Amino acid sequence: MVTYIIRRLIGAVLMLVIVSMVTFSIFFVVPRIAGATAEDFASRYMGRSANAEMIAVTAEKLGFNDPIPVQYGRWISGVFVGSEFDTGAAIEKCPAPCFGYSFIKRQPVWPDLVDRIPVTLSLALGASVIWLLGGVATGVLSALRKGTIFDRAAMSIALAGVSLPIFFTGIVSLVIFSYGLGITAPGGSFTPFLENPVEWAYNLLLPWITLAFLYAASYARLTRAGMLETMSEDYIRTARAKGMQESRVVLKHGLRAALTPILTIFGLDLGLLLGGAVLTESTFSLKGIGDYAVQAIVTNDLPKIMGVTMVAALFVVLASLIVDLLYAVVDPRVRLG
Repeated sequence: MVTYIIRRLIGAVLMLVIVSMVTFSIFFVVPRIAGATAEDFASRYMGRSANAEMIAVTAEKLGFNDPIPVQYGRWISGVFVGSEFDTGAAIEKCPAPCFGYSFIKRQPVWPDLVDRIPVTLSLALGASVIWLLGGVATGVLSALRKGTIFDRAAMSIALAGVSLPIFFTGIVSLVIFSYGLGITAPGGSFTPFLENPVEWAYNLLLPWITLAFLYAASYARLTRAGMLETMSEDYIRTARAKGMQESRVVLKHGLRAALTPILTIFGLDLGLLLGGAVLTESTFSLKGIGDYAVQAIVTNDLPKIMGVTMVAALFVVLASLIVDLLYAVVDPRVRLG
């Protein structure tokens, strides 16, 4: 087990290194291949209001004329030791961890991300609990009651959940439950959990349910398919023939064997949401990482975009690592792979 964990940790570190290289290449190497100059990169850092002279000076000061490996080394080292940017007029400091420095806002990116991570984290974790429990439970019941009215109704609702975009269901939910019935919060507000847990849950209840409805549909269909396949296996019939309780057969043997693909998708979905639930945050006016990424794109603030990209990649890699470790718990055979 220890060897398995060490291998997965090393793999996660290597994956982060590869992701950082790919991210840097997308923003700096590929544009150069397409003909971009050092001044073009500087203009993305300076924004649309900078003149040609300012851009040329900034390009030289920020080292965009240096070789690509030197630029990558300087960029990645900033994450661990911080960076200083000489703009000509002043020295801008970005303390570690430096995931970028916004020259438009004149401030590091990391503090902004830290302020917004609780919003995205609360949204993603709350919704994931709802969709995981609801989707898996619905899928199990549908598999056990195959062909019944419940099965057909559940799969029809699941199909609607997969098909309807989040901004549609979000707006409809706001119109009905917030503005019409006044049951839920209208969005646009967030209360930290430690400050007021009840208000925290109340403000996020509708975004949770709306986001969970989209994902629970996929999990219900996946769980149903996995359970139908598993429950027809020989060892399931053997367990029933030995007189084992049906609930134990379903939970210990059937569901446990069907959990592996669910864990895979859950880890990826949760990791992606932690990197920013763009549509959900925009629909409900939540100031999370997704909303931050949209603002960065609109203002052409490259350091912010790169910072969000790296943080999102970090969450995905960590989620994948946790899923790999859970595999060893769900299926001990994985440890030998």
